[in-house]
Amino acid sequence: GGGDVTVVLIGTKQIEEIRREERASERAQERERDRAREKEREMKDVNEPSDVVALTTTVPIPLPLKRKHRGDVGVGGGEATDDLESVEKENFTPEKKVKGGKQADEANAELKTQLSPYQAIPASGKIIKNLAEAQPVIAFKNEKERKEAVSKVIKDYAEKLRTRTATHMGYPYNLAFEYGDLDCLLKYCINNLGDPWIESNYGVHSRQFELGVLNWFAQLWEVDQQDYWGYITNCGTEGNLHGILVGRENLPDGILYSSEESHYSVFKAASMYRMKCKKVKSLVTGEMDCSHFRELLEENKDKPAIVNVNIGTTVKGAIDDLDMVISILKEVGYSEDRFYIHCDGALFGMMIPFIKEAPLVTFKKPIGSVSVSGHKFMGCPTPCGLVITRSRYAEALSNDIEYLNSRDATIMGSRNGHAAIYMWYTLTMKGYEGFREDVNKCLKNAHYLHSLLFDSGIRTMLNERSSTVVFEKPECETFVRKWQLACQGDIAHVVVMPNITKEKIEVFVKELLETRAPKGKKLN
Repeated sequence: GGGDVTVVLIGTKQIEEIRREERASERAQERERDRAREKEREMKDVNEPSDVVALTTTVPIPLPLKRKHRGDVGVGGGEATDDLESVEKENFTPEKKVKGGKQADEANAELKTQLSPYQAIPASGKIIKNLAEAQPVIAFKNEKERKEAVSKVIKDYAEKLRTRTATHMGYPYNLAFEYGDLDCLLKYCINNLGDPWIESNYGVHSRQFELGVLNWFAQLWEVDQQDYWGYITNCGTEGNLHGILVGRENLPDGILYSSEESHYSVFKAASMYRMKCKKVKSLVTGEMDCSHFRELLEENKDKPAIVNVNIGTTVKGAIDDLDMVISILKEVGYSEDRFYIHCDGALFGMMIPFIKEAPLVTFKKPIGSVSVSGHKFMGCPTPCGLVITRSRYAEALSNDIEYLNSRDATIMGSRNGHAAIYMWYTLTMKGYEGFREDVNKCLKNAHYLHSLLFDSGIRTMLNERSSTVVFEKPECETFVRKWQLACQGDIAHVVVMPNITKEKIEVFVKELLETRAPKGKKLN
């Protein structure tokens, strides 16, 4: 047994050394190819459209895009090549610089912002389109007129919500919920301020439901009740803010590491807490580039590491390799008291536990915290979430608050007590099997959407164990607005949730194809 382990460890180090040598050789060869390409481009029309979004057009059948490793054997028996990677090198090469003056500075700045072929082009300037309109607060002469006007406003708004919900596809919200049984609670101000375990003097709370939800997730993520602390947050961002804050408080001089495809709240946390932050490059699939992560750790090994691991990235639904992250930390020389890992599982944190052979998120691994959203896959009607950390880590934040007659280690003061009841209700009514059925349905429908897009000639990508279908951004802004697509640069995505049926997918694809058809031509 011991001998086998030694052989594996030695083999891993040798492979890493070979990969480093390969990368150095590839960079040298790439520089030569760049020079040749530059000369070739000079002979071509500079206005020729570039294919920035390189999708799975070369895949013979619509399958989830998987990461390719060096040394994989291609169809012809040689080394496998990845079209996405080759386009990435062509579009993003630091050595391609323009010399001379102000124009050179602008050109070089543009080159620096070009990302991977499947990474959205960053927006420039302020977003000023689609500005919201205010609903006026109007004074009325009499009570009857007031009630009639307000009633009409609410009815019109309810109809708008109904129609907008019917064509929602782009954001990760499960709109298939029914909480009619809880309507009777809306007349109460339910506030879970303070520590979930310690009641304050304010008696209108739902702590018993909150603790039930926390214990359910503690069991899901395999941490003993006496060893964890957590609370129900007001949103997924708050979960990230808290998890990273716990890491910072336990490792005050730690550096935050997170992939460039992480949710914006991770970098917001670094800014708020004045933390030194290192952005880790991402693979074309969206997951963290562990080779670059290792390089950054090596350069900063004198400082503790606070690592954000994505359990499903925002745009592409990619899952960072948690086991690889832990392995690299240890190989570089970080002991467990010198690193803290926060797992952002906003959406997929509720899905991967119910997917066979999916990577496990568990406190049996040396992680510090996990957060998940309640209004996404669970389908709560109000934004909410949950974060769990180890109780020994939470002690760094905990303070007694005499005014509350409770302790506090949360980000917010007042917390929505209704959210705890919504989450408890969903977990109780669905159970493990209900969630498993929902997950399977979403994955099947995601593959169905991916297949329809692919068969229609639309470039698309679907990561393994993901329900986020990414495709080239539609040119028709009206279509984008109608279906509420989340767009970034020249790509868009649909996050397939339990409320998205095959029938809705078929209507969506049909209308998408109509926007791409020549003017005047209707599809059957």
